[in-house]
Amino acid sequence: MTGRITGCGGSVFDLPPLLSWNLDYTGGVPCDSFSVTFPYENGMAETLRQATGFEAVHQGKIVLRAIVDEYSIDLGPGGVTASLSGRGMAARLLDNESQSVTYQDVTLAELIRKHVSPYGITVRETADLRAGSVYTVPAGASQWRALEGFCRTYGAFLPRFTPEGDLLAAPEQDSGGRLLLGEGDLMLSCSLREDRYGVVTEALVIDKTRQTSYSVRNEEMIALGGQCRRVIYTPGQSTWDAMRYTGEYQIKRSKEDQTTVTVRLPGSFLAFPGDIVSVDLPKMGLRKDLRVAEAENDFSPEKGAAVTLTLKERG
Repeated sequence: MTGRITGCGGSVFDLPPLLSWNLDYTGGVPCDSFSVTFPYENGMAETLRQATGFEAVHQGKIVLRAIVDEYSIDLGPGGVTASLSGRGMAARLLDNESQSVTYQDVTLAELIRKHVSPYGITVRETADLRAGSVYTVPAGASQWRALEGFCRTYGAFLPRFTPEGDLLAAPEQDSGGRLLLGEGDLMLSCSLREDRYGVVTEALVIDKTRQTSYSVRNEEMIALGGQCRRVIYTPGQSTWDAMRYTGEYQIKRSKEDQTTVTVRLPGSFLAFPGDIVSVDLPKMGLRKDLRVAEAENDFSPEKGAAVTLTLKERG
């Protein structure tokens, strides 16, 4: 893998061969992140000071586009090295607060135009959504929260970013990425965890303006003895569909974290968030298709290249 940085004036600088690196993909929040270390070259100080963007390139393809948060120059026994770290493009929306604003019948396209586009975000995909009611962005909310809250309430999905830094504001589709893992495959480690804490058994959605409510129940977890109710208050004039989807969304999201498989494999960039991993490990009682929720790729001379995949239930 190689790296390059862009300066505040638009200049592009190819970094020296990387000594070590770590690229962590989530697709959402917490956002993608990176850190790289490389030999320092004379005269590089001003280039690092002007750095605003970072691109990681693997086999001629951009595998991460991000912003630079921090750099350092370090003198040690091995000589002088430099390090860069930063976050994916979602950081631009997380770092900026929105003014308090109330919309009537706002569309997702209009919301993106006001809360996303001003921050230099490229939008690759947008769902055809309309609130059909009042949608309020509270004071102090980030631009990400303004977008995420709308997509969650009226579309029952979370917006995501591609590794290239483009926004996907639409329900997640099958990415087409497939990875097969069986007992004959080389794995550095694999663990299965089932955590029932926080799995919602009932979502009670209340519209305070109309004095109406709607209950959505997780019968599977109730049968296992679970008791975890969440009460969600929606903005005024909520439609029944918006209320129902909010309740279903709360249960769906809590169930996604119930089963987690963490597997560490040799290599790099084997899968990305949204890809499907078919796991066939009978000895662990595990035979199912799971979704990649997080993919952390790292390299060091001592340990070589490896990827840690966090797998969860498909939505």
